[in-house]
Amino acid sequence: MEPTPEQSPHHAYPDHWEADVVLRDGGTARIRPITTDDAERLVSFYEQVSDESKYYRFFAPYPRLSDRDVHRFTHHDYVDRVGLAVTIGGEFIGTVRYDRINDQGRPASAPADEAEVAFLVQDAHQGRGVASALLEHIAAVARERGIRRFAAEVLPANNKMIKVFRDGGYTQRRSFEDGSVHLTLDLEPTEKSLAVQRGREQRAEARSVQRLLAPGSVAVIGTGRTPGGVGRTVLRNLLASGYTGRTYAVNRAFDEGLATLDGVPAHRSLGEIDEQVDLAVIAVPAHRVPEAVADCGEHGVQGLVVLSAGYAERGAEGRELQRELVRQARSYGMRIIGPNAFGIINTAESVRLNASLAPESPARGRIGLFTQSGAIGIALLSGLHRRGAGLSSFISAGNRADVSGNDFLQYSFEDADTDVALLYLESLGNPRKFNRLARRTAAVKPVVVVKGARHSGSTPPGHAVPVSRIPDATVSALMRQAGVIRVDTVTEMVDAGLLLAGQPLPAGPRVAILGNSESLGLLTYDACLAEGLRPRPPIDLTTAASPQDFRDALAEALADGTCDAVIVTAIPWVGENGEAETGDGQVLAAALHKAVAGGSAKPVAVVHVEIGGLAEALAAASSTAAPRPRTVTPAADRPRAATTLPTGPARGTAPATPAAPETGPAPAARSTPPASPGPGSPAYPEAGPAPEAPTTPPLRPGPGSPADPQASPTPEAARDHAPGRIPAYPAAERAVRALAEAVKYAQWRRQAAVPGKIPEFLDDTIDEPGAAALIEAQLATAPDPRGRPLTHDEARELLGRYGIAVRPTLPAPDPEAAVAAATRLGYPVALKTTAPHLRHRADLGGVRLDIADEEALRRAYGELTDLLGKPAELLPVVQAMAPRGVDTVVRASIDAAAGAVLSFGLAGAPSELLGDTAHRLVPATDRDAAELIRSIRAAPVLFGWRGSAPVDTAALEELLLRLSRLVDDHPEVVSVALEPVVVAPHGLTVLGASVRLAPPPARSDLGPRRLPNY
Repeated sequence: MEPTPEQSPHHAYPDHWEADVVLRDGGTARIRPITTDDAERLVSFYEQVSDESKYYRFFAPYPRLSDRDVHRFTHHDYVDRVGLAVTIGGEFIGTVRYDRINDQGRPASAPADEAEVAFLVQDAHQGRGVASALLEHIAAVARERGIRRFAAEVLPANNKMIKVFRDGGYTQRRSFEDGSVHLTLDLEPTEKSLAVQRGREQRAEARSVQRLLAPGSVAVIGTGRTPGGVGRTVLRNLLASGYTGRTYAVNRAFDEGLATLDGVPAHRSLGEIDEQVDLAVIAVPAHRVPEAVADCGEHGVQGLVVLSAGYAERGAEGRELQRELVRQARSYGMRIIGPNAFGIINTAESVRLNASLAPESPARGRIGLFTQSGAIGIALLSGLHRRGAGLSSFISAGNRADVSGNDFLQYSFEDADTDVALLYLESLGNPRKFNRLARRTAAVKPVVVVKGARHSGSTPPGHAVPVSRIPDATVSALMRQAGVIRVDTVTEMVDAGLLLAGQPLPAGPRVAILGNSESLGLLTYDACLAEGLRPRPPIDLTTAASPQDFRDALAEALADGTCDAVIVTAIPWVGENGEAETGDGQVLAAALHKAVAGGSAKPVAVVHVEIGGLAEALAAASSTAAPRPRTVTPAADRPRAATTLPTGPARGTAPATPAAPETGPAPAARSTPPASPGPGSPAYPEAGPAPEAPTTPPLRPGPGSPADPQASPTPEAARDHAPGRIPAYPAAERAVRALAEAVKYAQWRRQAAVPGKIPEFLDDTIDEPGAAALIEAQLATAPDPRGRPLTHDEARELLGRYGIAVRPTLPAPDPEAAVAAATRLGYPVALKTTAPHLRHRADLGGVRLDIADEEALRRAYGELTDLLGKPAELLPVVQAMAPRGVDTVVRASIDAAAGAVLSFGLAGAPSELLGDTAHRLVPATDRDAAELIRSIRAAPVLFGWRGSAPVDTAALEELLLRLSRLVDDHPEVVSVALEPVVVAPHGLTVLGASVRLAPPPARSDLGPRRLPNY
């Protein structure tokens, strides 16, 4: 909305304050500044507010607004006087304004930093979180305009408004004066206010997805009059799935006399339907979609699934059509799945929704599935169906113009019917938010991701998202840091999902292998070693083994305290005539189920070769039943005899992580076994252990699992103690890879239960204000608004403010200057070129080390210039020698989409040629720093590889923490490279440093809640 000429030209309309938000009930609304064009809207809004709400706002009966009031409330300078409105369908449903005041409470301008704030919300929309959203946005606006405090007068009876202020999480003071409550809020964000904001965001966005997946009624707009076609197919699938709500067929081309179609009411428009329609599935050509959306909005539809194609996948024109579609839907408070979507499925018994093009609704299960590709969605549904796996929910988002993978994570986090979330993603609209949501969700249930379009260098057609410059390997490392199980193919995603949904998490990497084929056992053994697991020698039951032999061997392995998981390998039995015996699959499956029914907290997987019916029989048990709650006995305390706990998916409570305020009850969580003693945690045990997380106590029993083991189980618990489904794989490599992912995820869960910390000792040696002053001064002199690199001395000074000492260098433009520099620094010295094409290239002869005296220095200088060129081209410098050690490189950079990233590797070929570099998001904790240096493949070099002396990794971890703190405190530091960092047995030396400053990129994950606009 553009400003009118009456508004001050010095304060243009701030369109960046406009935002779409999700309200508490899952509906959407738009927040925007109020303009002079809003006079009629304001009057209409006020007329719909009750007398009681008006009294609470003005402290007196105030039936109508005067012309003076309307002028005052619609004319703002957007600095000292600001008003924001929440709109749905273009009409106001709530307003807020602030007026800057001085110490006497009179109107003022800057530098006054306090403002009086007041809210008014239409009664019909109270309780939807409108005022809370307005408080977040008006507070952000006020901070932008230099206001640090809000003052508010509230009548004591106005409990709703008092609660809005109290629950905001801001530091506040209260007093009772002249019959009203006087509130003062400090607007500086706090940990509590951020936690409250994110808790509200989670509940609202989860609710918005839940409204789409569990509608009370569905209208299919564009249902064909004859069989076939997209709309008619969706209608058929809805009916075939046994959808429990009301269904309507809508098509403006229907004959007026047509009353029903396929047994459901048929209508020419939504206006003909007398009842509320919650969800509309739109299957009309793209040029008719705006008309359908308007019809839905005007009749109160809550959400849309747009199957229609012809949008951003068609190019720039289609992308603009897609943006307009989102704007139109959100203006009515609706969210969109699509366009170009495949549909949605919810298998809950109370819903049974298949509003998709999938011809067969999957069985009910514990896996939630989100995909950005219809074709991949079809493949995944088919693959899961063949493997006997059930789903809890399915969303195919198509172009993902609105509802995204982030929304699905919000929903999955608290969905009690989902134990594992599988996501196929081709783009990440907000990587920072994705990592935050994935970390929180992964703390209670596994998140498995396949990332498509990893190496194409471009955004997939139809996806308009911010471009990230970080390589895919870095994205993968950051996902791992957040607890995400990242796999390469959809087949691997299904493999991992089946194991995680059907089996408990392993306590460690020790694997028992048993079966009736020595060769298949050896293949499994080799695969375990390749994946970093610790297999025991395979147990060969011989080809004569009976199903009973399998049962006995599996029961013994499950009772053995020296293994954490079991892989069963099986080949067909061959009869006397040389043919495979029939029916063996069902018999073997029954035997294996009986073995696990004896009780174990260990995962079991089966590798089989052409045993007919085995996979189906193994998957048949409890594939649609809710998982069984249980507690877990620490591995160190577990007796060798069989435990009394059943195998299968484990349901417990959330791990002992601090809960964000106002986030509600923690969702059901998979029980995570405590860390088992023994090696296997780091990929390279000789690399030295990372700080260990304290052993977590057993999780509390979930519903139906009595705390007293002698108590009688409830009927629900008794039913859930049936044998769990055992995943079967046609190849050893696939089973082992899935198990290895489960082992790594379980280890992450144990560590995440006790978060890392940022050591307090850093505060004593860090000069944050001094660094800020240096940065401000350097940026003020930068001729380029995009920033500038710092000189060597400037970088040394800035890094020194954070306790990072860089060894000085002195220029050596000629031999005499080199000798003078060496005399000043003290022998032995190094002579190095600093020309860009030779920097850090010792292999080209541009570095001469251990120069002991003047004669050797002059000789080295002559050789250097004779070999590589003139001093003016080489830019040689002299530097004092550092103690011998391992050359490493430490970097930090800020990506506009992903955020600040800390990287580490060995200098030279390992990192540059082999890409052996590890990454972590900033701010890094002590655990992140320890894991970072142990994550590279060449880590053993740091820990005494082949008899060398171990280096001072503690000093290296401290350096990483200091650099992390620098870029976290000062987002203007957009790039830092410390190379080389020589780590000696005692201490380290930073020999080179480059720093670049620039205005900080906008943070998409901070500030008030808002939906992205792609």
